[in-house]
Amino acid sequence: MNQHDAAIAPRHYGFLAFLTLLNVMNFVDRQLLASFANFIVPDLGLTNTQFGLLTGLFFIVFYSVMGLFMGALADMVNRTRLIAIGLAAWSALTAISGAARGFWSMAVPRMLIGVGESIMTPTAMSLLADRFPASRLGFASGFYYMGVPIGVGVSLLIVGYLGPAIGWRNCFYLLGALGLVFAAIMFFMKETPRKHQLEAATPAEPLDFRAILRTLGFALRNCPALGLTIAGGIALHFILGAAAFDQLWYVQERGFERAEIARMTGWIGMAGGVLGTLFGGMGGDWFLRRTGMGRPMFLFWIMLVLAPINVAYRLVDPASLWFWIGVFTGFFQLGCFYGPTFATVQELVPPQIRATVVAFYILLLNLVGLGFGITAGGIAIDAFAAAGVAEPYTWTLLVFTLLSFAGIPLFFLAGRRFNRDREQIFVRMAAR
Repeated sequence: MNQHDAAIAPRHYGFLAFLTLLNVMNFVDRQLLASFANFIVPDLGLTNTQFGLLTGLFFIVFYSVMGLFMGALADMVNRTRLIAIGLAAWSALTAISGAARGFWSMAVPRMLIGVGESIMTPTAMSLLADRFPASRLGFASGFYYMGVPIGVGVSLLIVGYLGPAIGWRNCFYLLGALGLVFAAIMFFMKETPRKHQLEAATPAEPLDFRAILRTLGFALRNCPALGLTIAGGIALHFILGAAAFDQLWYVQERGFERAEIARMTGWIGMAGGVLGTLFGGMGGDWFLRRTGMGRPMFLFWIMLVLAPINVAYRLVDPASLWFWIGVFTGFFQLGCFYGPTFATVQELVPPQIRATVVAFYILLLNLVGLGFGITAGGIAIDAFAAAGVAEPYTWTLLVFTLLSFAGIPLFFLAGRRFNRDREQIFVRMAAR
């Protein structure tokens, strides 16, 4: 254990592990519809546009907009119980969505699931910031975000192993029941004392909702590195949104059997994603200490190096080694993203609004990045197919890959400005 770990009690690592498990549940639930695409689309008779709306706009609008309110709520109320309530809500709705018989009967619970899931990450990030020092916040954020690749991978393994055995509907029922059990456990966990209140010379009253939003607006106007980091994350999410069609692409244009490719990408995705989150979280912390530049600069180098592979992956023959390297690096890059950026946005705002800024960041990542990628991706695929374009999935996914490269210069600029802007924002806050 090094000097950066010395002040961290073992129970904090246990709490981090439990939050990560809940985040796995969060992303299994969220991803299961896309992972079961080759089962659900024909069963419910969905078009690509309808499927894009279900996995994109309908879910994301509720998830993102409500997330901003939930983030502000997490800055004011008992956070462990707030997570428990959200987990119980989305788990019950997941079970209900398993009974869908068409587009609208799937759409309604998916929209409401977004409300419950919007509670999880802003609240968890706020809790972790109160349990881990700034020097280890990138690690804690990255470890928590292992829930993304593991959750995506587990959802694919459920498709590959349980799907053919018990059907997609029973998988939804099972996941919902498991979530309710974890919600009961979380409900009885104690709240974490808020660090900024403990360290204050005089006790401070929590900010109300309007004051929280005013403080967030001030930070966005006066901290360019914060805006650049957020913009870079949005750009990266263009391809992450369009990738909701990956399973359909594998089967319809690359010739894989639907359960087999789900199993293969599930295992590769978990391996690449877990390595990426560990590399991104710990590597971003090391990069910040070693170079003095912000963690977004670390992401700049990762995206720049992996860019050629991400393009080639969409074009090469699936029998090529580069195809499987591309599958791996896609999940690896996704894993690298979360620790550095979520640590960065929390360090660039006052501690009283950490959950709110995380929620605002998630709102933009999902509503603009994923929402555009998924919804426009589905429309583009249908439009290409109607125009007689060969391989409409391939060309749509390639276009969105190129759009995501806008994140490269944005992360470069955010990394260059990080230290200067972090110092100036707190000086300006004190002078208000």
